[in-house]
Amino acid sequence: MQSLILKLQAEVEARKQQRWDLPASARAAIVGSTLCLAAFFMGAKSAESGVVVQWKERLGVIAPEGALELQRVEIDRLKRIHENSAKFGIPADLAERIEDIALAEGIEPHVAFGLVRAESEFNRRAVSPVGAVGLTQLMPSTARYFKNGVNREDLFDRDTNLRIGFRYLRTLVVKYNGNLELALLAYNRGPDRVDQLLRAGQDPNNGYVSMVLGRGKRARW
Repeated sequence: MQSLILKLQAEVEARKQQRWDLPASARAAIVGSTLCLAAFFMGAKSAESGVVVQWKERLGVIAPEGALELQRVEIDRLKRIHENSAKFGIPADLAERIEDIALAEGIEPHVAFGLVRAESEFNRRAVSPVGAVGLTQLMPSTARYFKNGVNREDLFDRDTNLRIGFRYLRTLVVKYNGNLELALLAYNRGPDRVDQLLRAGQDPNNGYVSMVLGRGKRARW
C-alpha cells in the first residue's frame, strides 16, 4: 500500500501544475489510467510494503492493524482528490484543500465540493452583486463573526475562505439539529428568512439544495 500512496501523492503533485484545457472525458481517462497504474504498483510492491510494516512493528512504532488502516485512509483520500479534480475540472491543490478543510470543519467532502461549485464555480475571486466574496461567497460581516478582524481582501485567500465558509455551514447544521438541507437553505437564503418561512408553515426550498447535492427530490420539513 505504501507504494500506492507514494504513486498517488506524486500524481497529485503533478496535477497541481497541470493545465486544465483538456476535455472532461480526456481528464477522466487520464485519472483512470493513473489509478490502474497505481494499483499495479501496489500489487508489485506488496511484499516490500509488508516488510516495512513488519519492521516498524518490531520496533514498536505502529501496530500492523493501525498501519494498514492509516494506509487505506490515505489511499481513499488521494483517490477522492484525483476524482474530484477531474470531475470538476479544478487543480489538484484546490481539490486537496476543499477535501481536507471540509473534514477538519465537520463537513462531508461531497457537500463541500457541491457548495463551492454552486456558490462560485471554484473561482476564488468571485464577487456577488450583494458583495459576497470568494469560493464560498461569504459576506464580510458573516465572516467576522467566525474570525475577528478578517476583512474583505482576506476572504479572497483560498484557505481562509474555505475554512470560514465550512465552519459557518457546520454551525447551521447544528442550529437545525443535523438537518443538512435546512442548513444549506439557511446558508443560501439566510437563517432569519428560513426561520420566518418555517414559522409561517411555508416551504423554504428554492432549489439550492438540489444545486449543491444534485438531488431532485424535495425535502419535507
